[in-house]
Amino acid sequence: MKGIALAIAIGLFFFGFGMTLFSSQHSMLIGVVAFLVTLWTNGALPLGVVSLLPIILFPALGILDVKAVAPNYSKTIIFLFIGGFMMAIAVEKIGLHRYFSSKLLSFFPNTATGIIYALAITSALLSALLSNTTITLMLLPIGLYLTENPRLKVRFLLAIAYGASIGGIITPIGTPPNMLLLGFLDEHNVSGPSFGEWILRVSPVAATMLLAIPYLLSRSVKKECVAHIETTVPKLDATQKRLIWILGTLAILLMLNTPIKPWYAGLGLNEKLILLGYGLLMFVPRIGFLEWEDTRDLPYEIIFLFGAGFSIAAAFTQTGLAAEIAHKISFIAHMPFLWMLVLVAIFVSFSTEVTSNTALTSIALPIFYEFAKDMGHEGLVLMMVATIAASYAFMLPIATPPNAIVMSSRVIKVSEMAKVGVVANSIGVFVVAVVGYFLW
Repeated sequence: MKGIALAIAIGLFFFGFGMTLFSSQHSMLIGVVAFLVTLWTNGALPLGVVSLLPIILFPALGILDVKAVAPNYSKTIIFLFIGGFMMAIAVEKIGLHRYFSSKLLSFFPNTATGIIYALAITSALLSALLSNTTITLMLLPIGLYLTENPRLKVRFLLAIAYGASIGGIITPIGTPPNMLLLGFLDEHNVSGPSFGEWILRVSPVAATMLLAIPYLLSRSVKKECVAHIETTVPKLDATQKRLIWILGTLAILLMLNTPIKPWYAGLGLNEKLILLGYGLLMFVPRIGFLEWEDTRDLPYEIIFLFGAGFSIAAAFTQTGLAAEIAHKISFIAHMPFLWMLVLVAIFVSFSTEVTSNTALTSIALPIFYEFAKDMGHEGLVLMMVATIAASYAFMLPIATPPNAIVMSSRVIKVSEMAKVGVVANSIGVFVVAVVGYFLW
């Protein structure tokens, strides 16, 4: 009960603080979000229970009608995660993760630090080309298998999630916020970077983060013993080979479906339906590997968590709080450019902790475009910094899909992710702002 009482107290404090700057409805929304974040962090209630509270609280407190809240829990992207989770369960069920982990570790030192770097770099490089959501789902069973040490297991899973977020910015197709920015620029007739230009610009950011974040994760576990590590790559049986072929066709299909403007339009298929279709394929006799009973391992609390994130984003937009915040922070337009970039990166990185980075980017781009449209090239830099900072939110599971996916393992506490994530956020903000100012 102490945790619930603390959450109520923090919610009331933020409501009172909000009343000094915003309307009562906006202040109520700020208070409710603070209340939810506190409960997510201190674990006073189960994650899934807290994630369902917006369905009750938003209508009861006059923030959003229940008809506007409930549909957020059945967004189409949720079915992408369901399909991906089914495939991850299949990988673990037939032991394919043991093959992948041995293959991976054969290239890196067999130490806690070496494995953390291996997982982060592998996750980052794959996420540059494929969905960081898909990559995190595929690597999750490997991170769980590599050790029975609880502390190491947490760090390995965080390395996968953080690596996916770091690598997702390397290409325009790596993560949805990147595509949102390019689409937004195109809609407003602003010339954005080409595919190659984007990679050249953001590579210093990703490379620096891939050095710093794994080091941060390995600091407290350098002396931990890594047990149960098999570096001899096992032979594949017929069942495992069949799943590798299926995963290979999925990877090829996702790549062929990815548009590379202006050269290639892609297949035009819905990625969410592709992942769900492949997930359901896991149940087909003589092709798949699962029985319906295996779905008991699906992390339904994470599905509810996504619904809560979408609900918060909808509330910020539909109540006008996003526009009001843009007005309140208009003073940054008169600051020195470096400090403007730092503040924008801080605002986006920490704001997206309480909603999805895709939703936050959709809200933030119109806000910062108001400042950027009269700034010329510096305006484009400002919007790129804001977009990349949206992917560099490492504190809470609701912030980015990779964070939520590793939380589904049920071996990481939100408080553990927040403790490491606040430092990772700060590093990301500094790196993005400095690179944006000096190199872009």
